[in-house]
Amino acid sequence: MRIKGAVLERIGSPRPFAQSRPITISELELDPPGPGEVLIRIEAAGLCHSDLSVVDGNRVRPVPMLLGHEAAGQVVETGPGVDDLTPGQRVVMTFLPRCGQCPNCHTDGRLPCTPGSAANNAGQMLTGGSRLHRDGELVHHHLGVSGFADHAVVDRRSLVPVDSDVPPVVAAVLGCAVLTGGGAVLNTGAPEEGDAIIIVGLGGVGMAALITAVSLAKGPVIGVDAVADKLETARRLGAEAAYTPQEALAEGVNAPIVIEAAGNARAFETAVSLTGVGGRTITVGLPAPDARASIAPLGLTAEARTIVGSYLGSSVPARDIPTFAQLWREGRLPVEELVTDTMPLESINEAMDSLAEGKAIRQVITISHEETK
Repeated sequence: MRIKGAVLERIGSPRPFAQSRPITISELELDPPGPGEVLIRIEAAGLCHSDLSVVDGNRVRPVPMLLGHEAAGQVVETGPGVDDLTPGQRVVMTFLPRCGQCPNCHTDGRLPCTPGSAANNAGQMLTGGSRLHRDGELVHHHLGVSGFADHAVVDRRSLVPVDSDVPPVVAAVLGCAVLTGGGAVLNTGAPEEGDAIIIVGLGGVGMAALITAVSLAKGPVIGVDAVADKLETARRLGAEAAYTPQEALAEGVNAPIVIEAAGNARAFETAVSLTGVGGRTITVGLPAPDARASIAPLGLTAEARTIVGSYLGSSVPARDIPTFAQLWREGRLPVEELVTDTMPLESINEAMDSLAEGKAIRQVITISHEETK
């Protein structure tokens, strides 16, 4: 079938992207779903730094590539072997498919699937190859989703069904921002009664971690960010306090659980400094590959502190997405508050500029199907 999607043509174009326009809105051919695959009618797709990192060259991926990895939509058609989803059912897409066979898939979400990671790096589906073409040219998939389009073919193992009461915009944000940030709190942090939690970096992932921590009501939740508006939002969403990095360090703020969600080496250093004796620094941000941080190793030993990486929130999507959906349903997880703007697909380059400038928490593209062929 013919679809419309946002294709990254080249990596490393100069900003502003609104002028250099590395992403074009193209018509493509989408193959029908093969064995174990599902055709999805995309309803909403969020913009994340993992998208931006491909655009700006911090994550080198093959191009042309149809971007987008945080998305939700409705099942249109299932391929052979998929008998547990039905047309019209809403699903959340997750950006790391799990084969279920490799040793990493048996670590309860702690380690990413080896074949899934390899397929993502190659811009392919988990079962190999691409289902996207443009004028006879292969177009690569982004993290097995390619959600910045009106339709996508996705591996069943990248899909989690949700009830229809979960709106598309909320469902989309559950698939990455909440799964990554909230998962880092639930799975990696696992706070006990009375534990304070500090979140460093209040973008989409960090703010999702913050509202998850608030929903658990285990102890004080503190936000740290350089942007004043984000600190105000953190307070409004339930943070007991919110500081700039300089303020937090000057006042000696610390906690047993500190989550770094900025993807920045200086933010990582700040997070380590704010981690209390015996505490854990949990890093979920994705800095540039050549980024380097400076920390004092003695502090780790003498104060029995640990640093833990958490990819995709150390989540098992089929287990955790329903948990987050239920927290939202109960009014305890205000995911809508993370969405600072919605826009059409055609605004993708401008939206990437806003993301790069740190202005937005979560921008979501909503897909119109009026012209679907």
